[in-house]
Parts: sequence; C-alpha cells; structure tokens
Amino acid sequence: MSKEPQGRARTPELEFHAALVAGDLDHIRFLMGQCFWHANVVFEISNEEMAWQVASRATFGLSGLWTLEYKRELTTPLCIAAAHGHESCVRHLLSRKADPDASPGGRGALHEACLGSHTACARLLLQHGADPDLLSSEGLAPLHLCRTPASLGCAQVLLEHGATVQLEGGPCRDTPLHVAAQLSLDEHAQLYLGRGARVDARNGRGETALSAACGAVARSPDEHARCLRLCALLLSGGAAADARDEDERSPLHKACGHARPSLCTLLLLHGADADALDYGGASPLARALQTAMCALPTAPERTVQALLNHGSRSVWPDAFPKVLRTCAQVPAVIEVLFNSYTQLRVSESWREAIPEEVYQTHRTFYGSLFALAHTPRCLQHLCRCAIRKLFGKGCIRLVPRLPLPETLQKYLLLDPEGVLR
Repeated sequence: MSKEPQGRARTPELEFHAALVAGDLDHIRFLMGQCFWHANVVFEISNEEMAWQVASRATFGLSGLWTLEYKRELTTPLCIAAAHGHESCVRHLLSRKADPDASPGGRGALHEACLGSHTACARLLLQHGADPDLLSSEGLAPLHLCRTPASLGCAQVLLEHGATVQLEGGPCRDTPLHVAAQLSLDEHAQLYLGRGARVDARNGRGETALSAACGAVARSPDEHARCLRLCALLLSGGAAADARDEDERSPLHKACGHARPSLCTLLLLHGADADALDYGGASPLARALQTAMCALPTAPERTVQALLNHGSRSVWPDAFPKVLRTCAQVPAVIEVLFNSYTQLRVSESWREAIPEEVYQTHRTFYGSLFALAHTPRCLQHLCRCAIRKLFGKGCIRLVPRLPLPETLQKYLLLDPEGVLR
C-alpha cells in the first residue's frame, strides 16, 4: 500500500488501513463485509523519503547526499490495531480468525501491543493463544519490548501467560531484566526478580543487570531516582557490586563515568572496589576525572570525594598537572583531590594548564592554590591527613563516630570549602 496521492480518491486498501489506524470499528466491519477483506490480509506499507547518505562510492566521493529512499514494510490488520491500542478492533479481528502470531513484517501483534504499552490488547491476544515468547526478526520476545513504565501491565500479563523471564534476545542476548536495568524500570525489575529472574545473569557483553543499569544515561531526575531504586533492589537481591563486563569495567567504573555520586556511594557502601582497574588500566577515580567537565550539574566533586573516602588511591603526583588541565573548570574537584595529599609540591608552571578566562572566573580558588607554591600546608590539614591515613578505607564509617562538631567531620571527609590553606 502506497501513500495516498493528493487529489485522488482513496483506494479500498487505503480506506481499510485508515480505519484500522483510527480504530473505527464500524467502518472496519463495513469494509470487511463489502470488500471481502479477511482478517489475515498482509498490507504492504511503502513510502519514499529523502534520506541523508554518507560518503560512499555511490556518491562519487561527496561528503554526503540527499537521496530518495524507498522503504517497505509488511504488516497485518491485527498488528496495526494492536499497535494503536484499539482493543475493540483487536477483539473483532480475532473473532474473524486473525492469526495472533502472524508477523510478516518481523513483529507480531503482541510485540506491537507491548511496544505501545497497551495492556488490554496484550491480554486479549494472549487469551486467544498468542505465543508469549514469540521472537521478532531481531530475536526479541514481547517481554523485551516492555520498555516504558506504562508497559508494566503488559509484562505482568505476559508472565501470567507463561512468558520466559530468563529468555535471552537480540544481538546482545539481553534478558528482560537487562532491558529493565538499561531503561531504569525499577518496577519491572522487581516483577522479574519475583518471578525467578537471575540477578547476576550475563548478556553478550558480559554485563549483569547492575552493570547495565550503571552504564545507562539518566535523562531526567525521575529516571535517576528510578535507577537508584533499581540498583538498590538488585544489590539487596544479591547482585555482585564488582561484577566485571568484557572490558573488565565494574558497575562503579560506569557510575563514575556518568558522574552519578549517589549511585557511586550506593555501590561503595555495598563493597565495590574503589581501586578496581579495567583493561585500559583506568580506575573509577580516573573515569570520574575524565568526565568531570561534562558533568557539572551532577557535582562531580561528590563522586571524587566518595571514592577517596572509601579508600581510593589518589592520582600519581606527577600526573596532577594533567588533572588540572582536564578539570580546570571544576575547581571543587581540584580542591578535593589536592586535599587528599599530605603535601603536594605546587609548581607555578601549572598556571599554563588553566585557561585565562577560567582562572579569572575562579580567581579566589586558584589564587589560594598558587599561594601554596612556597609554603607548607597548615597544621590542621596535616592532622586531617594523619587521621585519614589511620582510618584508611574506614574513613566514611569511622569519621562520623568521632566526638567532633559536624563542620570538623566534613573537613575530615574532604568537603570542599572553595579555597586551599
């Protein structure tokens, strides 16, 4: 079926398709009666769209070219009705012997219902014998397509009708729990774990669900909150806090790479190794410093602070100028890291690593840093370092127990003050 040409009357095929999209049951009944459409007819939906083509031999070496691209898709009336959530139309088509598992375009009606989070349609299809584990052309089962908070009902009815909670799917061999973790769907994860999903199952990249969750990007405060709840759920369910993927990256590496201090703290409190090294030799602290400039709204200094308070080794002193260049626009990160050393020799040559506009913007802090070029650290700082060395990895646990004012406890735990002394 092609796009309808302007100025021409609709063909019966176009009219039937439009009625299915709109959910116009009366018109669907009329057309099926008048035109003898059967419930399992296959639609060919095709259109021509302008698409940007990258440089190739076909474009004669041009950097890019707009070309007219022909797209073709096969589908059925049941798939169309389920995709739009038209329950009454789905019921009518099923009563007319529509095949609930027909998938000429690679996805069946149940896949479409789950993608659209249409629980009523999914339930109806399952009641009429739809296969809850039917794989799409991409190797994905309907459970893999429950990808929004609103699709929780679809996931529930799938499991009630025998869907396999541990089924691997897609090129990455993700389980439904992996999909829920990647999308911060904490309620889905709770449902799957309650139905026997293995909390530390690995996908094709060697990731556990916890690792997948920590590597996902939270696009909103709500999504970040859901991710935190999901990770807490996984950890309380026995997930290994230090499970490594194929690149030897731990969940902590990934959380630090996205500068998520509350998630880093959660992992550290569950025993994550603050000094773990990936295949590239990078520690979680290195990942946090590499991404600090891109994570200003998330307060990257809190991630660095959490790592150091849980025993992370600091940066090799000779590498500090490199950190200065990387994190110059985030002086709070520089401050927290600098205060983790008992004494670090300040060189006036470091001034070259700081762009002039950045230096002027944060003149008070950088003035205090370079004032230490010819002066030792104060006795209070040296006492802080002695206590931190004594407590080691127990700093975060032991410092709050000291009979000291809260301001001093924060000082011991490297809370940034805006200046160095």
